[in-house]
Amino acid sequence: MPRLITDETMETGNIGGMQAFKFSGVRTEHLGATEYTVVTIAVDETGSIDGFEDDLRISLITAVEACKKSPRSDNLLLRVIKFSTSFPNGVEELHGFKPLAEINPQDDYPQFRPGGQTPLYDATFSAVGATNAYAKKLMDDDFLANGIVFVITDGANNASTTTPAMIKQEVDKAVKGEIIESLITVLIGINAQHYLSELKAFQSEAGIDQYIDAGEATKDKLAKLAEFVSQSVSSQSQSLGTGGPSQQIFATI
Repeated sequence: MPRLITDETMETGNIGGMQAFKFSGVRTEHLGATEYTVVTIAVDETGSIDGFEDDLRISLITAVEACKKSPRSDNLLLRVIKFSTSFPNGVEELHGFKPLAEINPQDDYPQFRPGGQTPLYDATFSAVGATNAYAKKLMDDDFLANGIVFVITDGANNASTTTPAMIKQEVDKAVKGEIIESLITVLIGINAQHYLSELKAFQSEAGIDQYIDAGEATKDKLAKLAEFVSQSVSSQSQSLGTGGPSQQIFATI
């Protein structure tokens, strides 16, 4: 089971009815706004990121710091997970869904330790499923909610218990608009050119909205990745209340 934040302001839930997949989120009675964009960022920490793990961490920190400066920052709830077979069930939750004001990226995102294989399907299932489940909780408690998910990987799946079909079931739940106003899902390949066909096939099979090839893992590309994530979050949050997803998510980085 992933490590979960368990202080008194947080609660835990299951993902997609599967006991092995859990998430945490702030209790809704501690929320001060009436509408939220629920955001999940899943980051690859497998052995193949060795050599650019520090720059990848900086990219994550930069993206979250930029979101904290957004005019919509008070209406964002963020969950960040890492994935690798080094973790039980392939996923470690760095923190559950919580307001950005309660997140300190420098402290909350420790140094990455590359290792293990790539449970890409499990990470994506966790990311989409938790976003759906927490958004449903918000909607049930009379908040308006939409969501956006980013899964950042440098390789194709080679170690998962879930399947693309299971992920598509979660994506389809969001499309119906009953548990969340809208959901955008983005699969991002970094240093993943050799896996383009596998990742594009996964995108199609899982019903993921976009696959974006971010190119090589250079400092410049990772800086642009951070900018893409923060701008996409802001755009989706601005669409909250329109009944549909943002139409302003760029197709390239």
